[in-house]
This record gives sequence, C-alpha cells and structure tokens, in this order.
Amino acid sequence: MATARTRLETMTVDDFLKEWHSEEPFVVAHTSGSTGKPKEIKLLKADMRASAALTNRFFSIDSGSTLLLCLSPDYIAGKMMIVRAEEAGATLLVESPSNRPLEHFSGATVDLLAVVPSQALWLAEHQESLNNVRNMIVGGGEITPRLRTMLSQLHVNAYATYGMTETCSHVALSRIAEPAQPFEALPPVTFATDHRGCLAINAPQFSFNHLQTNDIVDLLAPDRFYWRGRYDNVVNTGGIKVFPEELERKIAHLFTRRFYISSRPSDKWGQELVLKIEGAPLSPADEASLKNSLADILTPHQRPKAIIAIPHFAETSSGKVKRQ
Repeated sequence: MATARTRLETMTVDDFLKEWHSEEPFVVAHTSGSTGKPKEIKLLKADMRASAALTNRFFSIDSGSTLLLCLSPDYIAGKMMIVRAEEAGATLLVESPSNRPLEHFSGATVDLLAVVPSQALWLAEHQESLNNVRNMIVGGGEITPRLRTMLSQLHVNAYATYGMTETCSHVALSRIAEPAQPFEALPPVTFATDHRGCLAINAPQFSFNHLQTNDIVDLLAPDRFYWRGRYDNVVNTGGIKVFPEELERKIAHLFTRRFYISSRPSDKWGQELVLKIEGAPLSPADEASLKNSLADILTPHQRPKAIIAIPHFAETSSGKVKRQ
C-alpha cells in the first residue's frame, strides 16, 4: 500500500499503521460522544478486517484500486479507510483533513472517497473536484435535503452510511438520490427491531454478533430500513410522539444557520417543542416570519412553542452538535 507522508490532527497514518501491525489483537478507538460522553473502546482487528471486507466487496476494491483519505485517523472513519486499503492491497492517497477536500487534487482515478457532510457540501459546490472520483461515502452526520439534492445531481456514486464506532464503521449504505432511498445492509448483515421500534443489528461475521441500537427505524425487510431518529430524542407532547429529526428534515430549507428541535417541560403538555438556533437572536419581524413559515409546514402539535438563540452550539470532539 502506497501512502503519502501527511500529518493529520493528532494521529498520523504511520502512527495508525504501527498500531495496526502490532501484536495487540485490538485497536484503541473512541466513540463520537453524540449520544453521551465519549468513551474509549477496543476494537478487535478481526472485526475491522471483516468490516473492510464488506465495503471492499461492495465497491469492488482490489489491488488495482485507489482510495483517498481526507479524514483523520483519530476517528473510526479514517482508520477504516486505511484498513480497507491495507486489506485490499490498494493504493491509499492521503491529504490533510479540511472542509475543502480535493481542492488541489488531480491525477489518478479515485475508486473510493470517504467524507463528512461539510466536506460533501464543499465538493457539491465545486463539482470539478469530483471529476476523477467514482464512489463517495458520506458519514458522521445526517444528509440535509439541500445536500441530498446537490449530490443526487452529480455523476459520482454517492452513498450515505449507517454505522457507529462499535460496528467498525458502516453496516448499511443508502444511495443518495431523490426521493430518499432506504439503507440497505452489507451482506450478510441483517436487521430486526425491538419493542421500541429500535434497530437491532445481526452481524454473524463480527465478534459482537448482535448489537441493539437506540435508532428508531421503519424496517422494510430484514436487509433494509428508513432511519427516523434517536429514541433518546423522541418528544412526547400531549400524548403524541414527535421525532425531532423528522421535523428538522422538513424545515431545513428555511435555515442558513445551524438549528435543532428539542423540548422543555410543560405544565399543559408534559413536554413542548422548542427550536434552538445558533447565533444571534432573531429580530421580532424575522421571528414572526419564521413562525409563519413553520406553520405552513408543520401541524399544530409539531410546531415549536419557542425559538431560543444560542451563541455557539456545544459539539462533540468529531464536530457533531450536542443536543441540550
């Protein structure tokens, strides 16, 4: 595997390869912290190899392929790009992580590129950067409706990923298109749901074999589902369950700043929805206009009862917004 000597955040590619080729049967990783305090976990190298095999098989990655790494090896997405290249004997091109990936790239055809949504947005706005890219996977955050529209119009085969650190990256992929497509398992992974409607992952080739999540889904078949939101985020307002992430997708086109829907206690409803926006408070006129727009899109029980401005959203170490 050929690599460029480029330093990334804290861990370099060489640092990871030293850990990868050590006698230890595991690699140390950290969860993102999006659903709680980040924690250190030990991932078995056998599981990481199994995950790499699933992705390499799906994208037909082999010794003649080229992968491009523009994510930090500090995180599972970056680690797994290196493992995929190692396991396939493929060439790995490396550039420093930034929100302007491939800005100065030219040359070889890239068979697989992994990015986060902010990087995908820049690439969609600078389509010429993707001229030599065949396949792109987007993870680490939800695909907004605007980004979905932009990516669906590109020539590149773009996929949203579903997975987590504990599963050594993704176990399902969704082709980014309009309308939104379901996530489909990478065989032989299959899915089920528990009594809450939360996804259970059955993965016989991994040491964990079975993993229960807190992700509420619409399970279409044992190998495909639509993601609805986190069980932790569901709001019960007046006896009606509301999924904040679904509402956010409906209203995303109204915003040019970051936002999310949360809740607060209510004497009348038990819980009531609130809209939190990042930055300065809206003027009275802008707030009234936004409420009118929300009323046109959302049903009465889905409408936030207040709009709260927060100067800066709290973030996890990987840049995900912490809902509060």
